[in-house]
Amino acid sequence: MSSKESQQQSELSLQMSGLVIKDDKVIQRETKTDQENSKVEEETSSRDVFLKDLSDVFIRDMNNFGICVIDSFLGQDRGESVYQEVLRLENSGIFQEGRLVKNNEKNQIVRSDLMAWLGGDDERYPNIRKLVSDIDQIVMNARKLPNNGKLGKYQIKGRTKVMVACYPGKGTHYVKHVDNPHGDGRIITAIYYLNKDWNRKTDGGVLRIFPVDERNHAADIDPMFDRMLFFWSDRSNPHEVQPSYRTRYAITIWYKQ
Repeated sequence: MSSKESQQQSELSLQMSGLVIKDDKVIQRETKTDQENSKVEEETSSRDVFLKDLSDVFIRDMNNFGICVIDSFLGQDRGESVYQEVLRLENSGIFQEGRLVKNNEKNQIVRSDLMAWLGGDDERYPNIRKLVSDIDQIVMNARKLPNNGKLGKYQIKGRTKVMVACYPGKGTHYVKHVDNPHGDGRIITAIYYLNKDWNRKTDGGVLRIFPVDERNHAADIDPMFDRMLFFWSDRSNPHEVQPSYRTRYAITIWYKQ
């Protein structure tokens, strides 16, 4: 083998190993993995800025309205990944009936949804875990801001497990209620919706909130795909899930002191 051929073979071997020769020096070549890692870091940094900005929106709307709605929260691809995990969770058979309590005075069922509980760090559902992490970041960022309004009155120390709920159509619903009527520590209700092409006229399932400060008005929230909703969990926000005539999915967590 000639000296030139030997040099070419050595260079090929170095390139295959992720090294290159430049100015007669062997240097580390940026691999595809390096490029992918750089892209992930860039996307993570951009997402952190986005979530930080949402913390300001969260504080503003919670102070002014007691409710905060954020659309396109994860984006189509990430939202779809969460949706697929919820379907997998449903197909696993672990969903259980909500507390089918009857209101004796009116002889009506209080709630008729199905639900499953997960830890916020459950490794079997990485996309749900990342969703929870993003919601955590908004609330924790808001908690640390100096002018955070009503939120500043509370010392948020944790959150509940993740409740994945399914209303399987056929008029399933949840009557008007308050999440935390007796001071159980829950401060903020956070709900992420997963329902594509939702139409309130045909599908129903609207979340109707009755803010106490707005006695003559109600807020109707459609459970649209990739919509994030926050509201105070106390008596200031009685709410109901109106009858749903199509399968309706939601993921809920509560932040508590």
